[in-house]
Amino acid sequence: MDDGSVEFREAAAAEAWATPIEALNPAQSDLFVNDAMWPIFDRLRKESPIHWTPRGDEYDGFWSITRYQDIMAIDTNHEVFSSADGIVLQSLEAKAESEKRPRGNSFIAMDPPGHDIQRKTVSPAVAPQNLQAMSPIIRAEAGKILDSLPIGVEFDWVDLVSKELTAMTLATLFDYPQEKRRELTFWSDMFTNAPGFGPAKSWAHKREQADACFDAFDALWAERVNAPAKFDLVSMMAHAEATRNLSATDYHSNVVLLIIGGNDTTRNTISGSVYALNKNPGQYDKLRANPSLIPNMVSETIRWQTPLAHMARTATRDFEMGGKTIKAGDRVVMWYVSGNRDETQIPNPNAYDIERERPRNHLSFGFGIHRCVGNRLAELQLCIIWEEILARFPEIRLVREPLRTHSVFVKGYETLPVVIPTRN
Repeated sequence: MDDGSVEFREAAAAEAWATPIEALNPAQSDLFVNDAMWPIFDRLRKESPIHWTPRGDEYDGFWSITRYQDIMAIDTNHEVFSSADGIVLQSLEAKAESEKRPRGNSFIAMDPPGHDIQRKTVSPAVAPQNLQAMSPIIRAEAGKILDSLPIGVEFDWVDLVSKELTAMTLATLFDYPQEKRRELTFWSDMFTNAPGFGPAKSWAHKREQADACFDAFDALWAERVNAPAKFDLVSMMAHAEATRNLSATDYHSNVVLLIIGGNDTTRNTISGSVYALNKNPGQYDKLRANPSLIPNMVSETIRWQTPLAHMARTATRDFEMGGKTIKAGDRVVMWYVSGNRDETQIPNPNAYDIERERPRNHLSFGFGIHRCVGNRLAELQLCIIWEEILARFPEIRLVREPLRTHSVFVKGYETLPVVIPTRN
């Protein structure tokens, strides 16, 4: 790690413990991009686990929920904590921008019964039977990706591996042209990045690219609604009784959800696994010596990385929690990234331990009705890519620290410079 990052983290830690608790604000992208947010969450879990941050320059006021059990209680109580106002802590600027366009609802931003009906339409795509059918496709593509990597030359793991595998899988799920699969990655990054970060140059640029995405998926809908039903996500929505009459904005919202959901979790965990194993070489040695640890390693990485840092809800009525009153209409942020490091629930939570008991005991996929619909597909991709990695490469070596995503929502990597010294 460069000296500037070390200095930043040390200064951020000192500030986190010196700031009056009522002024503590965990929603700071600069902290996340420098991996310097941990002391704030440590302090909030200890001193103010149900914490109100008043309106500031960037966000409206919101409650931070930082302990594992409290997060799970909110995540499983959709009657009191609604998703209908969105599942992300939106900046004031983003909120003002979104009000300029017609707003649709994806099923993750809905409550029952609408949520259940729409989710049921697409869930067969990631059901066990379909995952079994997809497994050889993912494995073949993973092999091609890994066999194309340079040996002894520095390259960006995010670009050549993480993005490639997730884009291929997404294109398969949508039956989107494979030769255009990186459009899906690009659009995902456009949707999740604020202007000035990732590929997003401005709000106008984001609008322009959102329209390009929607035009492409409108064309797919038009093609598939008049053709025999197939087993891809667009065809499923176009033919299912519950979704074939979706408004354009609701359809577009579901497309955005499926693109982001199918991209960020898996992509950032693939990158995170390489980073974590390099930072914990003893664990990397254990994995090489015993590849049967791959499923454990995958779950431990999903916890340790926490690829989506938070989910948000809106209180539908006043609710008492931890001695605090959450008022009707208040925004409530469940910080998964903090709950996954809660020492009262996870022994030695800051350690990366691929032999951890109950490694799937994490919050990264959420709980309740909004639990990630594609969680098994994410785990499948991660297990396959690591089976294929260990069969080919004795080591993937981190060259220097990654560039992290500038976001309080997507906790990921923009670049991860590595070198593969030799093949097996």
